Amino acid sequence: MPAESRTWAGTTLTDRRAARRRQLLDAGLDLLGSDGGAAVSVRAVCRGSKLTERYFYENFADRDELVLAVYDGVVEQAHRALLNAVGAVGSSAGTPRDRAEAAVTAFVELIIDDPRKGRVLLLAPLTDPTLNRRGIARIPMFAELVREQLSGEADDAERAMTATALVGGLANLFSAYLAGGLTVSRDRLVAHCVRLVLGAEALHG
Repeated sequence: MPAESRTWAGTTLTDRRAARRRQLLDAGLDLLGSDGGAAVSVRAVCRGSKLTERYFYENFADRDELVLAVYDGVVEQAHRALLNAVGAVGSSAGTPRDRAEAAVTAFVELIIDDPRKGRVLLLAPLTDPTLNRRGIARIPMFAELVREQLSGEADDAERAMTATALVGGLANLFSAYLAGGLTVSRDRLVAHCVRLVLGAEALHG
């Protein structure tokens, strides 16, 4: 029987490795999503996860690899939340307002209900050199989601420019909110973002 399949205390080696990796990622999320990149070190992650450096290096080559894994995990959650929200409304049955409200609400729930994820997604790439280029590289993925929702007769280049501008504007708005620069209610934030999305939609109506 392969070592990975042998059980100990009811769990396999594969399961225990996956659990340790999850502990390390959770500790990295706590650190990167609260105090910023400077607080994320191998020692701090091991302390937060209550695991030794042996287990850290079993999963990650170095501190930067962990930081990228934490960031990519949050990006994946955000992307999936937006896809699910828009998909649940349905492009044929739902109105542009329905889709905008569903997408904005889902995104706000992700980054505000768990502010750690919002800070990792929007603020950490501004301060952590490891994430700077990765953050820039992820913008087109979110812009494409917006572009697909824009209707009208505009050509692809026009729609791409509108989508990119909208993603950048919303990212700055959410960043200011998370950083404490905006003191408005959650409902008002959502309503304003929906108006921005619908304004972009109107450009191509």
